[in-house]
Amino acid sequence: MKTIALPDRDERLVLVFKALGNPLRMQLVRYMAEHPQCITGDLVAASHLAQSTVSEHLKVLREAGVVAGTVEGPARCYCLNEDTLRWLREEVAALTQELEACCAPEMEETACC
Repeated sequence: MKTIALPDRDERLVLVFKALGNPLRMQLVRYMAEHPQCITGDLVAASHLAQSTVSEHLKVLREAGVVAGTVEGPARCYCLNEDTLRWLREEVAALTQELEACCAPEMEETACC
């Protein structure tokens, strides 16, 4: 597959979308939104999957900046990264405005579909 160069903000957006594009990772993120500061064991119990599987998915979310983890004794505690969520909200709003601009009534004459 050919590599496409993107601006940094688009690369980050793609990374976050990929992380959230997996059903289990979306389930984990929703669980963390409802249960702030949960430990890996809580996430494993909620997902009904092996700890190693959950840990791999948490790694993807962590690398994308969606979640942050801290070590508390023998457990790792996870929470949503508020800075990334704020950034994502702003980027999606900007992208939505950009995409909607092509569909504005005054642009209908030149629309391709």
